[in-house]
Amino acid sequence: MKRIAYYKGCSLEGLAAEYDLSTRAVCEALGVELVEIPDWNCCGSTPAHSYDPLLSAALAGRNLAIAARQGCEVVMTPCPGCLKSLKGAQEIYEHPKQREAFQELVGMEIDGRMKTVSLLQLLYEEVGVEVLQKLIRRPLTGHVVVAYYGCLLTRPAQVARFDDPENPISMDRLIQTTGATVLDFPYKTECCGATYGVTRNDIVGKLSGRILDMAASLGAEAIVVACPLCQQNLDLRQDQVNRHCKRTFNLSVLYISQVIGLALGIDPKVLGIDKLFVNPDCLLQNLEGAGDQASRERPMRQIGV
Repeated sequence: MKRIAYYKGCSLEGLAAEYDLSTRAVCEALGVELVEIPDWNCCGSTPAHSYDPLLSAALAGRNLAIAARQGCEVVMTPCPGCLKSLKGAQEIYEHPKQREAFQELVGMEIDGRMKTVSLLQLLYEEVGVEVLQKLIRRPLTGHVVVAYYGCLLTRPAQVARFDDPENPISMDRLIQTTGATVLDFPYKTECCGATYGVTRNDIVGKLSGRILDMAASLGAEAIVVACPLCQQNLDLRQDQVNRHCKRTFNLSVLYISQVIGLALGIDPKVLGIDKLFVNPDCLLQNLEGAGDQASRERPMRQIGV
């Protein structure tokens, strides 16, 4: 497998540290060499773009330029927000009139052949369902989950260029290789409230509440995500959503890398399972005692935000 430049972004440095841990562990188990981009910087996310699109592109593009110097042809980032910024930088760089200003800001050039992908796309296209299925060591047979993609991972279609923007199936198929039952989830691409978690928690309460309610009504034990912001709104803020909706949701919300990692036989603690806020013991049952061990090591973490 080729070397993959790894851009983890700011979220995986803090509240989404378990996404970074599980991503590294799963890629190592699958024989994917992740080369973390040295001296990487924030991609600018949405604030920078709203202030100055060229500056935003330069912030993200600097990381691509450094990755090219490492001899990597593919850059992977687990965060859909970072992915959008990196792809946006590539788009601006392709315009001759903006390229000169871009290079002046960055001081480096981007390799136009560089491919930027999400972790989900890396697992689905670069590794593949068939290869992954052969490596499953601890099947999640008997467990029922839903795959939640969020509103950004496969959109806009002309930028993402991956899966169906309205009815994606890549995560569903990857989870199916673990032996778990994946339910058809009609809210798989609905917005969770995105960045309104602090400024308008009523919006997050309503939108995330709808997602949790649908998953619970279908009989899912857990929701599987591939976005740190979605995970935080559904997991970290679940107690807040409960208060808003006057409900008692208690649904585990795991990253796709954690679910695959469990099925590959990786220790739950290595995957950062103990860092989740809603206890995921439902998925640890019948996994050679992993659930009992994890329960002894950590209490249930539920906080109101």
